[in-house]
Amino acid sequence: MRYMATYDLMETIRNTNQWLGSTARTMASYPAWAMLPNPAIQWMAAWGEVTERTFKRMVVKPDWGIRTFTCEDGKDHLVNIETVVEKPFGNLIHFDVAGRATQPRTILLVAPMSGHYATLLRSTVKSLLVNCEVYVTDWHNARDIPVSCGKFDIEDYTLYLMDFMRFLGPDTNVVAVCQPAPLTLAATAYLAELDPDAQPRTLTLIGGPIDPDATPTDVTDFGRRVTMGQLEETMIQRVGFKYKGVGRMVYPGLLQLASFVSMNGDRHSKAFNDQIMRVSRGEASDHDAHNRFYDEYLAVMDMPAEFYLSTVERVFKNREIARNEFVVAGHKVDMGKITRVAVKTVEGDKDDISAPGQCIAALDLCTGLPDSKKASHVEPGAGHYGIFAGKSWRNNIRPLVLEFIDQNAAPPKPEKAAIGIA
Repeated sequence: MRYMATYDLMETIRNTNQWLGSTARTMASYPAWAMLPNPAIQWMAAWGEVTERTFKRMVVKPDWGIRTFTCEDGKDHLVNIETVVEKPFGNLIHFDVAGRATQPRTILLVAPMSGHYATLLRSTVKSLLVNCEVYVTDWHNARDIPVSCGKFDIEDYTLYLMDFMRFLGPDTNVVAVCQPAPLTLAATAYLAELDPDAQPRTLTLIGGPIDPDATPTDVTDFGRRVTMGQLEETMIQRVGFKYKGVGRMVYPGLLQLASFVSMNGDRHSKAFNDQIMRVSRGEASDHDAHNRFYDEYLAVMDMPAEFYLSTVERVFKNREIARNEFVVAGHKVDMGKITRVAVKTVEGDKDDISAPGQCIAALDLCTGLPDSKKASHVEPGAGHYGIFAGKSWRNNIRPLVLEFIDQNAAPPKPEKAAIGIA
């Protein structure tokens, strides 16, 4: 499957389905059909509308949709999304609330590079904007990155995070959501060793697979069932001629989406059938619950092949992070070097992707950190999405994370040099 023809074939199928939906919607919407009160025509128009929107969203990067913010003064302030660090595979962006005083908390929100755009954290960003300066890692779609920009694997990802942390400085509070948690922990440890004055104040890891074998799930078991050769042969393709990254090896977003949907096929099928009926009855709207969810869920991005394969092999199969054997640019990273960054883990009791036990393993790796700097929380009844964007996040987890940040807001005491006896 490692051919441009396969990639272009998938894009052709997507494009054809979008065209079929558009054609059905247009034909069934001719005014002349109104003289024939046939519900089949209304259903055809509804099917076309839902189908066209569904396949169109698969190649569109969603907008953040955060344009204004109401501050304590009762006025609406514009929110400007500024790129403060620009790199080939991802930028660091800042949500600047115009006319508002700089907030005391600076938060670096590390978004996953796992098929969806950083906009998946939209509600998380909005909840933190209330009283925080929010920065987000905005990863690029690999199909749009020329081959001349080189590779991007988990070591490059870790080095990117270190650069972002250095830029923001030691008053930063890092919050890593899901997939980047292990690499964010490694970046913090590496920074603590190489440039301790630049390491962040706190590190919060939310639902990440620090030790995938602590409590195996279907996701972690998949990494065990297949060989790296099988993954490379079945999942990796070359970007087709339509995009700037032509020839780049990627794990295509459309292929990832097929995997996502297959995990809960019956539920998604019912959701789309119900939406078609709502549209045919005139009960749907452009921003109803279905469209709000699926506009984001269906928007997928290609992942660099080397990043995907190295994640599966080194994080899940070899458990390099869990065994404290992770190497970056030829240097072994020691998690025990974290001695003054307060670390908190958050897990969901019903998380079926990164089950409870996988993330809290980070605290055992931080052997150089006193217990007073460690914290953990397991949210009862919360699934994977809920621990960073749902009701559990809004009502329980967010206040706990901000309280943890405030508890460790005081500048760390300078470390005394050890006195040796000759």
